[in-house]
Amino acid sequence: MNGETRAERMRQPIALDVAKAAAEKYGVCVRPFTMEVEDRASYEVRYVAVPCGSTVESVCAPCAKKAKALRMAQCREGWHMTEEPDFTARQPSQDEKGLMTFRADLVKAYRDAVEAGEAGDADELREEIHSVDAELRQLGVRGRFPSPDAPGKRPVKRSTKRRQDAPNLPRRRVEKRTVGREYAGGFRPSMFVTLTLDTYGRVRDDGPPVDPDGYDYRRAARDAVHFASLVDRWWQNLRRVVGWDVQYFATVEPQKRAPPHLHAAVRGSIPHETIRLVTAATYHQVWWPNHDERVYGGDHLPVWDARAEVFVDPDTR
Repeated sequence: MNGETRAERMRQPIALDVAKAAAEKYGVCVRPFTMEVEDRASYEVRYVAVPCGSTVESVCAPCAKKAKALRMAQCREGWHMTEEPDFTARQPSQDEKGLMTFRADLVKAYRDAVEAGEAGDADELREEIHSVDAELRQLGVRGRFPSPDAPGKRPVKRSTKRRQDAPNLPRRRVEKRTVGREYAGGFRPSMFVTLTLDTYGRVRDDGPPVDPDGYDYRRAARDAVHFASLVDRWWQNLRRVVGWDVQYFATVEPQKRAPPHLHAAVRGSIPHETIRLVTAATYHQVWWPNHDERVYGGDHLPVWDARAEVFVDPDTR
């Protein structure tokens, strides 16, 4: 014990904190993800650390600083562009089309071998598919290739029914442009937008509620949880209404009353009435269970239905 007291030991730094401080000193991610990588030639498995990519400095300062520097460079180099970059993809070459056709034949043979239980042939065909994928990558083909295994999970069905109390918005076909409107004299003005959540009750100047019993804490918590999805839906609606791919740089920060709000610098000028209409018509559809009455508990719990891939009532199924 080296004669140290418990108080002296507790004041010593923890190994994890020392590693985090060293990572921050050299600009290395403090909470990397571990990915398993398999060498297809030797079948050797190794683990590779991948940066978390967080944009929140309190979560990972090095990744957040890198993300901030990238956004600053993008803003500096692209904000005042007057012409759209050309992203037109070239036509596939004969070699690329031939390899893709060969890959489709291999996938068909692989699935037949799997269905017939021929494990050896299936492994060889899978390796051949991987080699074809590598050749396609070398030729410059981008995107994800379909998995050779047959699809298993069914797509999740989502309701597209719109709330009746939300006003309808005109929907235009979104053009493939990011440059805003040019006004007389060659000006392309930008704008600054702030989006704030609704009130949950009166608050004092320093933030606490005036009436703690009447303050809607539950709605405030739900809005904070789903704020990111709500903002994403707002941008989708805005682009559909104005008819072009609106570009922006934004940040989220808490108000004195605690709820988050959004500050956004927007490329291009959009009428204020359009901003108000989009804000009034934007909502995030969330099903939230009733918290006032307990439905399941003790031995009466939902059971997993493997075929439907959902939890069901133990009595009614």
